[in-house]
Amino acid sequence: MSDRPEIRIRKNPSADEPLLEMPSQSRRAEAMRFLLKVDRQIKSPYPTFEVAEEAALAIKHGHPIVQVAVYDTVDGINTPIKLSES
Repeated sequence: MSDRPEIRIRKNPSADEPLLEMPSQSRRAEAMRFLLKVDRQIKSPYPTFEVAEEAALAIKHGHPIVQVAVYDTVDGINTPIKLSES
């Protein structure tokens, strides 16, 4: 029979050692002002409304049944994107 491997016990981190904070998805999204929302779920951030609107229209043309909107994080305005009638 082979010898058992040595069991190592981890010590708990002390209160003096700072814990590393993991970046969260919400912080990444808040880095830019405009958020693209599809069916009320945040998908991606954009620096300007025009760029976000262009991405939203591309999604809306491909999938007309879904709800697509651009949310302005500074002013708190949610702008729904609709296809033009033409």
